[in-house]
Amino acid sequence: MTGRRVLLVEPWLAGSHEAWARGWQAASRHEIQLLAHEGRAWRWRMRGASVTLAASAERWVAEHGRPDLVVGTDMLDLAAFLGAARRSLGSVPAALYLHENQLTYPRRPGEALDQSLAWTTWRSLAVADAVWCNSAFHRDDLLGALPAFLAGVADHDHGDRFAEVAGRCSVLPVGVDLAAVATPTGAARPAPPDGPLVLSNQRWHHDKDLGAVLRALVRLADRGVAFRVAVVGDDRGGERDALVPLVERLGNRVVAVGMLPRSEYLALLHRADIVVSAARNEFFGIAVVEAVAAGAVPVLPDRLAYPEVVPARFHEHVLYADGQLAAALGGTIESLAATRAAVDGLADSMHRFDWTEVAPGYDAAVDRLAHPPRPPVGAPAAG
Repeated sequence: MTGRRVLLVEPWLAGSHEAWARGWQAASRHEIQLLAHEGRAWRWRMRGASVTLAASAERWVAEHGRPDLVVGTDMLDLAAFLGAARRSLGSVPAALYLHENQLTYPRRPGEALDQSLAWTTWRSLAVADAVWCNSAFHRDDLLGALPAFLAGVADHDHGDRFAEVAGRCSVLPVGVDLAAVATPTGAARPAPPDGPLVLSNQRWHHDKDLGAVLRALVRLADRGVAFRVAVVGDDRGGERDALVPLVERLGNRVVAVGMLPRSEYLALLHRADIVVSAARNEFFGIAVVEAVAAGAVPVLPDRLAYPEVVPARFHEHVLYADGQLAAALGGTIESLAATRAAVDGLADSMHRFDWTEVAPGYDAAVDRLAHPPRPPVGAPAAG
């Protein structure tokens, strides 16, 4: 077994990015050294973190020597970082991990593409020795949009680089720590006397379209359908002002709102009967994976990364077509026992995303890129 030193550069250490970074650190057989900034002011992170984190890398290299590999995330201008750190990093190879990208991330109605940030994504792709996407959907979505984007310039376009970049793209799904989340196999859930507990556990931002979920729930409540609901997740900023009145219309059906301490969130996962999403953007879906692993029956759009996360044999029971959210959610609430029986095995299928399952793939990807090769642990030093 070999151990490599990986410098993981993350300008946005918060939320799912932080969970991923620390999860990889804990699960890898390699030494993952994290250089990071706090998770705020994301546009400034994309524009400025390359300079400040390159200085951090120089200090780290001066103390520890060169790493075997640099891994930057999509919040890093990787080209600028490598240029700023060239004296200390030299020819150390670099990989790019894409949680999101700035070319195909959904924009608000009327919002124009931020060309500068989209070109940051492209430059990072162009200089990376490998590009790791968190899902096949993400990879294909990005590669599908790139040719037209690259062609929209005055001259000297980069279209001749596209095939080369596409050839360096592969999929490494996000690892999720499911040990504290998963419900034991075969554990029974009692029938809820006041209706199933419906969980929405995504950010209150435009790309997750929580408003569509809440409007569907209000319509079901007006019809007299019995359910309770937890509307949790990061409710800071985003669409909060527009969403709070919809939450209030659900009255005493609401059992939890907003951000919860981790212990309370885990307890809620183990109580949830249904997890619902109307997302317009989902490149992977950690929140849904956690809820499904805990035993919730999903009601999800038949698009984005969801058909990839949910095995095909369950699609007809849990994925809905555009415009069918209220009907699908209402049907699941009113026939929960039957749907739960139809998706038996779905919760267990989420374990393929546990860090114990995905970390070996990450480690192998590191070994393919890193240099120079390190001797096996315990082998005598050369010379």
